[in-house]
Amino acid sequence: MDEPVIAKMKICLLGDGAVGKTSLIRRFVDDVFTDDYLLTIGTKTSKKKLIIKMKNPEREFHLSLMIWDIMGQISFRKLLHPTYLKGAKGAILVCDLTRKETLDNLDDWIDSLYVERKVMPTVFVANKSDLENKHAFGTAELESVASVYDSPFFLTSAKTGVNVEKAFQALGEKLVEEMFVAGSISPSSKPKLSESAIASNYQY
Repeated sequence: MDEPVIAKMKICLLGDGAVGKTSLIRRFVDDVFTDDYLLTIGTKTSKKKLIIKMKNPEREFHLSLMIWDIMGQISFRKLLHPTYLKGAKGAILVCDLTRKETLDNLDDWIDSLYVERKVMPTVFVANKSDLENKHAFGTAELESVASVYDSPFFLTSAKTGVNVEKAFQALGEKLVEEMFVAGSISPSSKPKLSESAIASNYQY
């Protein structure tokens, strides 16, 4: 196998307040969970390296993710500043399995996301799968929304960690696929991209 391709990517987590965006990030980045609810004011950012192994062609990608946790209150969504989404290469759309309206509202979040780009890799996540006796919808409803955008979907639990890694991994794979489509990298290209070559596409 060739040497790994190195790239930096900005991604965003979008969804209504209290759906668990911050908890999902903390589970993914630090493998921890807390029941305390902390209101995100504006945005928070976290970093995490993700290794994607592709089979066709056989290449390994080392993605340095800058993960933006976007405030989920409705008033903020309506005034979502383009600066927060500028330069984003992908997004995870998060809803709460115990609140059906958070699934219905994902279309509005996607509208905000697509102001920056018309096409962007996305993954849909319905969080709080551990609260089985409180679910207001299920897999079929989530799949119905995700299929419109040709996106993978997962039922996750930030508390137990179920499918959290898989959701981020799925987004990473879609990001790599887009790199091939966009011509940023090809099977015959040099095995490693310098950080300076892609810095202009990476927002801190």
